[in-house]
Amino acid sequence: MWAAFAAIVAAMLAVDLLLFKGGERHRVSLKEAAAWSVAWVSVALAFNAGLWWYLNETAGRALADQKALEFLTGYLVEKSLAVDNVFVWMMIFGYFAVPLELQRRVLLYGIGGAIVLRTVMILAGSWLVSEFHWVLYLFGAFLVVTGIKMVWFAEHEADLARNPIVNWIRRHYPVTDRLADERFFVMRNGVRMATPLLLALVLVEISDVIFAVDSIPAIFAITTDPFIVLTSNLFAILGLRAMYFLLADLGDRFALLKYGLAAILVFIGTKMLIVEWVKIPVMVSLAVVAAILAVSVMASLWHAERERRLAR
Repeated sequence: MWAAFAAIVAAMLAVDLLLFKGGERHRVSLKEAAAWSVAWVSVALAFNAGLWWYLNETAGRALADQKALEFLTGYLVEKSLAVDNVFVWMMIFGYFAVPLELQRRVLLYGIGGAIVLRTVMILAGSWLVSEFHWVLYLFGAFLVVTGIKMVWFAEHEADLARNPIVNWIRRHYPVTDRLADERFFVMRNGVRMATPLLLALVLVEISDVIFAVDSIPAIFAITTDPFIVLTSNLFAILGLRAMYFLLADLGDRFALLKYGLAAILVFIGTKMLIVEWVKIPVMVSLAVVAAILAVSVMASLWHAERERRLAR
């Protein structure tokens, strides 16, 4: 199963890089982003079907049903929480005035780094949970607090001009005032200088670290099986770049989605805290997460339409 997962990921990345030239300067159209989003979701669902078939043949129907449901729920949770990451990327690219045709390369490196980072974090988290079960309660409390903070600061926008990491780089390394096409570094008067594109990449990587701290504990509320945790998480991350370009022009239509994501975090955190007394089935968790997402999306669309009418 590990080999099959690795082969699928390698094949999809090769298709993106070689056939569709994912690392080259290119303005991603809405049609292309939608097609890639459908492709990544389809591959994830096909992998889940293959996982179910393999386990049904080798370990029995009960285990196959359980693991397939855990994968689907974990994938939905990680995919939904990743939406907030997309909105942060929009803000980063907007601040540095990075055009759409240059964003693709930054996200390619960013998601590549995220794959390595999350693999390490998930394996470390799986070891912690297996050795110290009480860590799950810490994860649960952290998710509840994070969900509440997300609501509390929902209208607060980060000031990237005062970001300490960006300011540290500017103080210790010369940075150009303008972009230099797709380059992260340029030579000016014999001096090697960073470009704003490098600063955007650094913030993209940091944003994923921050969101991984939220999303990885969330999936441990669904399952502690490292294979399910890792595969569902990485499939969600691998489709994130396509989802970004799909939502790039629609971000203002989902203004209320952050409240739905906060509710999901609070629900999952609460589930982890009460697990010793009340065991919420995975099917119930899947239904609750899907319902929260559906309600928040519909409310966002209604809110966007209402704001549009009032602005006339």
